[in-house]
Amino acid sequence: MKYPFSCSNHLKGALAARLLLLVLLTGTVLPGCKKLLDIDSSHTVAEKNMWNSHEDTRSALIGVYGLMRAALANNNAFWMYGELRNGDFAAVQRQDIDAVIRNNLHAPLDMLNELSNWRRFYAVVNAANLFLEHVGDVKARDPRYSEQNMNVDIAQVRFLRAFAYFYLIRIWGDVPLITTSHDGEFENKARDPQQRVLAFIEQELQASADALPYMYSSNDPQQLGNYYNETGDKWNGILARKLSAYALLAHVAAWQSKYSNVAAYTKFVIDNYLKEGHSFLNTEDLTKSNGFFSGRGTTPIVNRIIALDFDFNNGDGSYSGHLEELTLAAPMVSKSQPEIYVPKDTILSLFDQYRDERFSLDSITGEPASTRYFTSFDSHIPIFSKIKVIQDGATSDPDFRIFGSAMMFTRMEEISLLRAEALAVLGDQGGATDLLNQLRDQRKMLHYNADKEGDLLEAIFRERRKELMGEGWRWFDLIRYNKLKRSDANFIRLIDEGGIYWPVSKEVLSQNKLITQNPYWINR
Repeated sequence: MKYPFSCSNHLKGALAARLLLLVLLTGTVLPGCKKLLDIDSSHTVAEKNMWNSHEDTRSALIGVYGLMRAALANNNAFWMYGELRNGDFAAVQRQDIDAVIRNNLHAPLDMLNELSNWRRFYAVVNAANLFLEHVGDVKARDPRYSEQNMNVDIAQVRFLRAFAYFYLIRIWGDVPLITTSHDGEFENKARDPQQRVLAFIEQELQASADALPYMYSSNDPQQLGNYYNETGDKWNGILARKLSAYALLAHVAAWQSKYSNVAAYTKFVIDNYLKEGHSFLNTEDLTKSNGFFSGRGTTPIVNRIIALDFDFNNGDGSYSGHLEELTLAAPMVSKSQPEIYVPKDTILSLFDQYRDERFSLDSITGEPASTRYFTSFDSHIPIFSKIKVIQDGATSDPDFRIFGSAMMFTRMEEISLLRAEALAVLGDQGGATDLLNQLRDQRKMLHYNADKEGDLLEAIFRERRKELMGEGWRWFDLIRYNKLKRSDANFIRLIDEGGIYWPVSKEVLSQNKLITQNPYWINR
């Protein structure tokens, strides 16, 4: 049967790569699959013209990155999966967003049906499999395509395939593990146990870490010369690098509660972060419109450990697929109210130190003293304004709602807090406290006080909740926290019964009879 996960997966091999690249670079909309399959002669030409030169590998590589970005941007999936479920944001009016927040994922709503279908992630997997199967053809045909260039390309694609699978297992649990493309033709395949998929992810990331450079086009021993004849400004902070793999390994270990491995991987990142040009961000650079989240802002994008770029000046800005689509409203953009907001009670309970640069109230007047995370606090619905990259971040035109913010998976502050979490679990209270206080120093807060704040691990997760708000972590942090503390009976029931996973869409179940519904969602 045909590859069962997506209409676009009916496209064969190289034609799919070229058409998907066209979509990613120009915004062109693909015609229906039926029409494409009717144009048989063009298929043959496209197949013969693909996988011949290093230009083909560059195009295909960019295509895999683009598919990963599309998987997380469609329906704002990055935030629906990671930020909103049981999180701090509330919906203003939209029923579909409210259903995600309240864990009513089986509600008969179009967005939920789309989000419960894993086809976009398997499009990434299939494109990665195609690349790995054909990259050797280019090496044999194009003498300009060096062994080193090929190894770095392979490492990136293996990283992206592992990244896609990590999302798949965190969203659906057990999933089919597919490592060959068969040019789009597959037999039905049942789910593989999550532990088997996790072992594969770790294997892929270890191989990627060994081959990836710290920097591109900077005469790194693992990538000499200009990568694809471009300078480092083109690639660094955009493509996966060595610490990208180690950071993802740390999160794969944390998902499995393997905190000794988390400590080892995060230590490697922190010990080597200067080799990739990373730094810890002050609050202004983190939150200003042309700062860290901007595609090409005043804060160097080399700071990103893992991110998916939407550079407005490169034609990648868009309205959808950005948090700003959901959170911003007048006066920042021409929109009367946002789709989601953080209620005032939540803000005040979290941001309770008067010196916190992210948000705080003046201890005398009670008025906002810092408004980097929230504006319009005097209104009924505060505006979450931490991320606000309109166009390239340098414009303030409220009528031009095209956004250019990057989708940020991890940065140094996130890794530092993850390491603090690991050290606290492992009993190194001093090391964990030092890391927590380092972040608090950056935000001009008081140091951790055990007598006033209680449990150190809870304080670390609370700091993650504030620092990483809007960055797609809240739901996954809740899972890890509750696995460790096991103090919330309702959440433990979700974990034990598989309710932390999404239901599988009816479309997937009807296409492949070997796939079964997640048990928690049967008869709900």
